[in-house]
Amino acid sequence: MTLFETIIIAIVEGLTEFLPVSSTGHMIIAQNLLGVESTEFVKAFTFIIQFGAILSVVVLYWKRFFKLNDTPAPEGASALKRFLHKYDFYWKLFVAFIPAAVLGLLFSDMIDAMLESVTVVAVTLILGGLFMLFCDRIFNKGSEKTELTEKRAFWIGMFQCISMIPGVSRSMATIVGGMAQKLTRKAAAEFSFFLAVPTMFAATLYKMLKIFMEPDGMVILKDNLVTLLVGNVVAFIVAMLAIKFFISFVTKYGFKAFGWYRIIVGGIILAMLLTGHNLTIV
Repeated sequence: MTLFETIIIAIVEGLTEFLPVSSTGHMIIAQNLLGVESTEFVKAFTFIIQFGAILSVVVLYWKRFFKLNDTPAPEGASALKRFLHKYDFYWKLFVAFIPAAVLGLLFSDMIDAMLESVTVVAVTLILGGLFMLFCDRIFNKGSEKTELTEKRAFWIGMFQCISMIPGVSRSMATIVGGMAQKLTRKAAAEFSFFLAVPTMFAATLYKMLKIFMEPDGMVILKDNLVTLLVGNVVAFIVAMLAIKFFISFVTKYGFKAFGWYRIIVGGIILAMLLTGHNLTIV
């Protein structure tokens, strides 16, 4: 990968990681448009630079990430209940993280295979876009709760599993999952950001480990250290801006605009593929 290709793909990641448009899908499209060969390192790169994007969440919401629950535990609670009450924020993130962690390990090879397919991305962008046109009407009625219970966290985690299909969007799946649990759009979006941290961090570590296990894994990482560093820094900066925009926009206007965007992009890509056009432009 050239420096130009690295920066472009990292910008795409930073812009789309927290928007309900599928960062993985957009990076696959960007790779094809740039003519970047889908090597094992390139596949890993698209996961590893997500680490830079999730760091932006920790920086923007550091008070939430590093503050323990200082409210009194329920009277008569056991030692375990008191512990979970104190570390309530981390416990609920863990509960939501578990479904994707288990299924991700079980279906890792299948997920990697789908990363090769631009057709899968195009179809899921369109289907997800059609759904987003109506999701506000379906889920937002009576969504006035901001309290996140263990049960709600778990079901949001189950929704996150759908995003293992490229083009679905982890952000869309978890936000819709939150709204299905009667959370407000803002509360659902913020928890989606928080859940990205353990999920993407685990995915990054897993991909790094897979590279390490390769016979020449250390050489691959050493030769591409600058690429990984630049990609993470660019993704971090761009994601900071994207998060601020998204929270304000979705709270005020909902998801319909993102739905139309997904349909248009997916439709263009699918039309090009069906008419035998190559996506590569450089």
